[in-house]
Amino acid sequence: MKVIVFGATGMIGRSVLQECLLDAEIDAVLTVGRSVTGLQHEKLKEILHKDLLDLAAIEGNLAGYDACFFCLGVSSAGMNEREYQQVTYDITMAVAQTLVKLNTKMTFIYVSGSGADSTEQGRVMWARVKGKTENALLRLPFKAAYMIRPAYIQPCGGIVSRTRLYRLLYSGLGILYPILKRLFPQYVTTTEILGRTMIKVAKQGAQTSIIESKDILL
Repeated sequence: MKVIVFGATGMIGRSVLQECLLDAEIDAVLTVGRSVTGLQHEKLKEILHKDLLDLAAIEGNLAGYDACFFCLGVSSAGMNEREYQQVTYDITMAVAQTLVKLNTKMTFIYVSGSGADSTEQGRVMWARVKGKTENALLRLPFKAAYMIRPAYIQPCGGIVSRTRLYRLLYSGLGILYPILKRLFPQYVTTTEILGRTMIKVAKQGAQTSIIESKDILL
């Protein structure tokens, strides 16, 4: 199995990447992004590409893959809807439309978020944009597409957030994670479990195209 990871330098993308490198059934991993991961592995190839809205220059390197894990994303804090949509919707769709053209048998796994609004009509801006992105991806002619909607994700296995505020938050809540897991098992998971679940879905599929937080289990 050959896979592509977008957003591999972020918390979720890094975890998915590490799990892919450990998985014996995955033969090759390609990362594409504005910065490199700094990892070295015999399976791993990296492409540094600044403009993710236009992949024309690297299209020749993107064919022949079985799955894509799209983990690129930003917090909506401090952003207006147009700014957030450019990152969340425009870049995602530019990548997906290029990949589906080159890989008709690809499975596309998109990291969305718990509360994403499939109606696209709600009051919460980020939820509308996420829902719009999900809906557009599901209309593309991939072999399969799955929307992963995690809630709280606890970093583990050396994974850290790139955002200082989040690092402080995760550090504090990490102590409480066992309690949170017992009290709210349907809303909390770890980067390791999320990464392995995404790989499992890419290999075996899932019963529904939208995978909620409570379904992120091994």
